[in-house]
Amino acid sequence: MTFLELHHRDGPPLLLPNAWDVPSALAFAEAGFPAVGTTSFGVAASAGTPDGARTSKDATLALVRQLAPLPVHVSADIEDGYDDTPERVAAYVASLGADGINIEDSSAERLIDPRRHAAKIAAIKQRTPDVFVNARVDTYWLRQDARRAASLERARVYVEAGADGVFVPGASDPADLRAFADALPVPLNVLVVPGVSLAELGELGVRRVSTGSLPYRRAVDAAVEVAACVRDGRPVPTATPYPVMQERLVRYRDSRGK
Repeated sequence: MTFLELHHRDGPPLLLPNAWDVPSALAFAEAGFPAVGTTSFGVAASAGTPDGARTSKDATLALVRQLAPLPVHVSADIEDGYDDTPERVAAYVASLGADGINIEDSSAERLIDPRRHAAKIAAIKQRTPDVFVNARVDTYWLRQDARRAASLERARVYVEAGADGVFVPGASDPADLRAFADALPVPLNVLVVPGVSLAELGELGVRRVSTGSLPYRRAVDAAVEVAACVRDGRPVPTATPYPVMQERLVRYRDSRGK
């Protein structure tokens, strides 16, 4: 299936796990996920910088290119496109070689004019029409104009510009999700909603669910827990054996050489 087709297949929504480096992407791929996304937070945080400050541009480019040999579709989280100029954003997307991208309608934690965001989407689709453009609406995420009507108005502008999907992170109310799904002619993407299953989200009309930075943040918590267990004399959690992860990396290295 193409990345686009994964959003339109029958059954539960596409679950897109978000990786922050090669080993995390390899693990997701080996676990059977047909597509893997990147997380701008995880990529930026791994370099010691905050998310959303356009600092992850080069690292995201490098990571997406590193993931090219994997037998999965790759979607890149590119914040706001790392630029205000639509043509430069489109050139960056073309350089990635990704199957899809997320691009958000906010910069420096503030919503931008939806027409400016739509111009970026149109430029991307003109230059790379086969890239799945997931237009992110940040109203709920930033709690700025977080109203259903305002969010839908933005989303419609992006769809008219050529967006293949709409992502509304932070939206979790079932009534809102149903309204978005019913009103939009493209797949609706949301973040994991605690207490709501993938199947239940699918019944509301959601077609894609992203883990976002949750796996990265949980991995950091797990690392601290291991050290704390050793320090405190508690049982140490098990982990994937070293030889297994090493062999995974050897196979990845060899695949890049072909």
